[in-house]
Amino acid sequence: MRHRRKGRKLGRSPSHQRALLRNLAINLFLSERDKDHPIFNDPVTKLKPPAMQGRIVTTLAKAKEARPFVEKCISIAKEAVAAQDRAEEFASKADRNTDEWRAWRSSGQWRQWTAAVAPVVAARRRLLTLLGHNNQRAKSRFIKTGAREAVEILLDTIAPRYADRPGGYTRVLRLAKPRLGDAGPRAILELVGKHDRAAPAAPAPAVEESEEGQPAETATP
Repeated sequence: MRHRRKGRKLGRSPSHQRALLRNLAINLFLSERDKDHPIFNDPVTKLKPPAMQGRIVTTLAKAKEARPFVEKCISIAKEAVAAQDRAEEFASKADRNTDEWRAWRSSGQWRQWTAAVAPVVAARRRLLTLLGHNNQRAKSRFIKTGAREAVEILLDTIAPRYADRPGGYTRVLRLAKPRLGDAGPRAILELVGKHDRAAPAAPAPAVEESEEGQPAETATP
């Protein structure tokens, strides 16, 4: 019995499960790249831009398991963006190593900026820990191209989009066509607000015209 053991095993060991969730989250965040990103013009990687931004296709079980992990990363990024906005009040607009910057560096305003920006640094490191690898050899190769860029996209693009949203940043949509080979149920894991359907506009009220062609006044009850 699996009492008090939440989550799905997905036929993998615990370390493989964590790696799978990281890869799914990173791929979802990296799907927000612009179509003119330099990586899509690289003849070595030969990567193609995603068909739709902010969306990945995987199995239904993987999508349901990755959704809480993705939303946790977005919540941490939202806290970092809020702290960054508070730190901008004490930041210096002068260029680095100028006289004005050195004066700000030795003032009490710099200490206030340091205290305000500390949660941003902590959140960025926490996101790199969640999306990175524990293996040091893999970390040096993978974080530079995958997790680090995913964190930048998460902080610069995705988190500000949900500044006024209390939760529910993703959705899972089940696909009718199963996966070829094992007929596994497939699903779409996408970010809310990217492909939302617009509500149909309400029709304008009809205005009756009088015999002279002017709009007739409707009697109010």
